[in-house]
Amino acid sequence: AVSSKCYRINILQTDARGKMAADGGRAALPCVFSPKSQQFLALCAQDGRLRIWNTDSKTLQQEYVPSAHLSAACTCVTWGPCRAVQEVPQRKRRKCEAGVAPELSDLLALGTAAGSVLIYSTVKGDLHCTLEGGHSGPVNSVQWHPEDSVLYSGSDDTHIAEWDLQTGKVRCKWKADRSAVSSLCISPDGKLLLSAGMTIKMWNLETKEVYRKFTGHSTMVTTLCFATTRPPDSNGMYFLSGAAHDRLLSVWQVRSDGKDKNSVVSFTLTDEPQHIDLQTSNCKDEPVRLAVVCKDGQLHLFEHFLNGPCKKPLSPVCSLQVSTMKGDSPMPVPLLAAALCADRQNLMLAYGHHLQPVMEKTPFDTSERHICLVRDVHGTLSLSVDTAVSKVKTPVVNKQSKVLVPGLPGHKAPIKLTPNEAEKRKKEDSTTEMSIEERLEKIELSVGGRDAGKGTSSLQTDSFAVLLVQGLESKDQRILTKIFQTKKEMLIKNTVARLPPQAVLPLLEELSSRLQGHPFAALLIVQWFKAVLTQHTSYLSSLPDLVSQLGSIYHMIESRVKLYQQLTRLHGKLYLLMTQVATNHSAKNVGNISHKAKLVYEEESSDEDEGSRDEGRPEDDSDNWEEDEAAMELTEDKKNHKDEEDNEEDDMNDESKANGDSDLDPENESEEE
Repeated sequence: AVSSKCYRINILQTDARGKMAADGGRAALPCVFSPKSQQFLALCAQDGRLRIWNTDSKTLQQEYVPSAHLSAACTCVTWGPCRAVQEVPQRKRRKCEAGVAPELSDLLALGTAAGSVLIYSTVKGDLHCTLEGGHSGPVNSVQWHPEDSVLYSGSDDTHIAEWDLQTGKVRCKWKADRSAVSSLCISPDGKLLLSAGMTIKMWNLETKEVYRKFTGHSTMVTTLCFATTRPPDSNGMYFLSGAAHDRLLSVWQVRSDGKDKNSVVSFTLTDEPQHIDLQTSNCKDEPVRLAVVCKDGQLHLFEHFLNGPCKKPLSPVCSLQVSTMKGDSPMPVPLLAAALCADRQNLMLAYGHHLQPVMEKTPFDTSERHICLVRDVHGTLSLSVDTAVSKVKTPVVNKQSKVLVPGLPGHKAPIKLTPNEAEKRKKEDSTTEMSIEERLEKIELSVGGRDAGKGTSSLQTDSFAVLLVQGLESKDQRILTKIFQTKKEMLIKNTVARLPPQAVLPLLEELSSRLQGHPFAALLIVQWFKAVLTQHTSYLSSLPDLVSQLGSIYHMIESRVKLYQQLTRLHGKLYLLMTQVATNHSAKNVGNISHKAKLVYEEESSDEDEGSRDEGRPEDDSDNWEEDEAAMELTEDKKNHKDEEDNEEDDMNDESKANGDSDLDPENESEEE
């Protein structure tokens, strides 16, 4: 049996023509086939309208416009389980026609950005019920219980809500993760529930407790899908998981011993997964068949026996691409969704644009590794709608409906203009619209002064990122030149950080072309290069053909850095010579120092003291100088004569001591006398 479920991939994508979104990227639009028969295709476009296409007649079956569809757009779509429905009441049928009604896909669950869940009936062509009050943030994923009339929803408010479809109220609500709940998947037996945020958790629905926890993705997990229908006790339960900006689909095994920390199998893709459909394996001898539509518009088919770990990533057995002829050259056409038919020999494809998709049932052969289907897309497009079958319903907005401002839902209240502002708005509307050049001149290129608040800088960098993406799309040199002239390092970093990943390579190509110009312009371009390589390193390293795309930049940088060592040596030698010259010049200046004081300072207090000491002394005349000098000479002669006499006496004493006279006492001297 074919298991067809809804998976919302929160990734940055390009639209059907490959153009980058100017708002920094947007999530993949919900697109899913009905289960089992693939009779219907449900699509939600950017305008918030739900369109249901009949794959057999290739016509628009129904169209539904939800209330406040511009602000509370549809974020995810999931088909309910097939049930027996009757379009005509039983009493109006004939007895011969009465019998068992066939099981058809009737109900659709639509998650909205306002936090509500809409249940739409394809048989009625109108809303079946509305589930409100369960979430405070946008609903990211919705899953039906396979047996009971129960619905599970995950939201940005980090909670999982269990809805009772009979009463339309929340039966249970619990917190699932620290971050937003991006994806849900319920097991085929309805006993286990997988939730994905930054980690993968398996919940027991009876106790609402965590049964297992799996970690292995570095980004937000956006895809979950059970691959087998076997119970977890048999070591045969497997499930798939995919993450944003990840080109690998991981397969996890739920083991009874709890040793299931790492993934067992990985499937290699060319780009991020956008839509997944698989045929489950009921036994070990039956392979799992997987169809994955990537963001680049290609379809990859895998077949693998899930019987344990596999070290090497598995490549697809077949890759399919749709193209159309535009003149003499083929142009790729992106695939929107794909479903594996029950006969295991055909594929149901939807490609083209969301507003007018082309549906086709085609056989495939896995013996060919690459298949290219050439189709005339413009010739097959037709806006014919079967009015007899179509049930287009536009509900009347009642008083209970909540209309939000277009943009982020619930973040801003409706703006009421005063009469004066309304008159000014009318006058402004009557004038001619400003050109892009005039708008750019009014934008401040600086982050803001000291008086600027935090909101100003964030709004400014957002506008810079939008302008940069628009300039790269339109290749407008004036816009790019205005942006690349900024010198604020923080403004450059914030602008590059807000760029979508698909704008990184065009930005690098534009920077490499400008880097080859004037050297003065290269000084500013190098700052942008540094910001791009540091902010988007993980994305660039994940590109398989990065060497060929950035080869010109590498060769250009290598040619410029080739003479760097020689220039560095020359710079060092010149620096030494200049320092020696400066040292010699300073030494000469030091040798010519004058030893004569240029300024003498005398304190007043010392002069007063000297004056006070000299007040009682008579003033010396110049005539008395000679007399003083003669007196000083006489005194010196006297001193010299006295010194000579003393020396003679000393000599006499020495002689007497030598003759023994000094040994006589004074008494003996007197006797002798």
